[in-house]
Amino acid sequence: MSRTQDLLARRKTIVPHGVSAFVESSVESAHGAVITDTDGRELLDFGGGIGVLNAGHTPEPVVRAIQEQAEKFIHTCFHVTTYEVYLELCEKLAELFSHGERTKVMLTNTGAESVENAIKIARQSTARQGVICFTDAFHGRSMMAMTLTSKVDYKLGCGPFAPEVYRLQFPNFYRYGNGMSEEQFVQQELQRLRESTHNVVDPKNVAAVIIELVQGEGGFNVAPKGYIEGLRTFCDEHGIVLIFDEVQTGFCRTGKWGAQHHYDVTPDITLLAKSIAAGMPLGAVVGKADIMDSAKPGTIGGTYLGNPVSCAAALATIQFMDDNNLNTRAAEISEYIFSRLRDMQQKFPVIGDVRGLGAMQAMELIKNGDPLQPDSETCSNLAKACLERGLLLVTAGTHKNVIRFLPPLVISDEQLAWGMGTIEELVVGSA
Repeated sequence: MSRTQDLLARRKTIVPHGVSAFVESSVESAHGAVITDTDGRELLDFGGGIGVLNAGHTPEPVVRAIQEQAEKFIHTCFHVTTYEVYLELCEKLAELFSHGERTKVMLTNTGAESVENAIKIARQSTARQGVICFTDAFHGRSMMAMTLTSKVDYKLGCGPFAPEVYRLQFPNFYRYGNGMSEEQFVQQELQRLRESTHNVVDPKNVAAVIIELVQGEGGFNVAPKGYIEGLRTFCDEHGIVLIFDEVQTGFCRTGKWGAQHHYDVTPDITLLAKSIAAGMPLGAVVGKADIMDSAKPGTIGGTYLGNPVSCAAALATIQFMDDNNLNTRAAEISEYIFSRLRDMQQKFPVIGDVRGLGAMQAMELIKNGDPLQPDSETCSNLAKACLERGLLLVTAGTHKNVIRFLPPLVISDEQLAWGMGTIEELVVGSA
């Protein structure tokens, strides 16, 4: 038995089955875009810790910042003692994600915790309860976040769920376009949004609308720009807080600091986490100052929020991204992956769609050329075959029929070419 197999066996013995193992792999060390497993085998990482490692594994300046901060102090609790590294990070995030004239920031530990706090802030700001979310959304696994998450398999036996949550259909142009132009489709979906005020929920009772501009776990479905513009207008008309969940799209992944910068639409609140600190646990809620200040003292926060070591890691990560022009690199990676996937799509009918924003690309696998017939089996077979060849892939989509591409943005051209070539070689054998 290999050491990896031994670890997986030990995992099954001691860790609850509910803590899923998406990929049967292990890690001993990792640097850049390469993971070395416990058997000494190298794996090229196309999953990036599910969107966490935009700056790559163990970037040296970040490791150094972690070490230096840990030598000063690891924890005191920001509620008890104020420390500068928290404030420096908040100021930097307000600069990168400006929300109008005045922006305020609170730090959290995770994306799900950012979601929970944002909903509390929106409800206090509006004195309303309702929250509108979307199909195929993923917002986390804590109770409110799980309620907002769409995929039923992630929620089995966990109810009752949070009340006053209303789900609309995500504007998935590929799946539901039915031959329309994107403009026609957007108008249809905005009409559906307006109709929801009559047949789903009274907008006077809606505190917030929460949406991913590019759905992560849902399959990298990209919201049409016209829809997001219309959603902003809708929220303004009804006094609703618009929340962008940028947990997976933030920090250079799409070629900009946030996907919102592709849309030229400013939300009321932005949620961040994942690649913010190169793998250290950290999240953030960034928003318009008047909305953020509506939360009463004691209603938001937590013991570990804005841990100083994580804050130091985040500041070093952001500087590393800036120094290495990772937004520009993301655009280059995007162009290459998209081009290779388009070529594959012409050769292999099983690839129904190729889509994404920046270096957040995906291919959806289907049967019989029908978007409504997901091919989960081929997707699973392809991911397993790639792992055997030394390429780590992570699947996505409500039906697990989407391969998502989230390689570290420090990946070399040679590594990228090898990974895409390996996928192309194995698509036929997996179908």
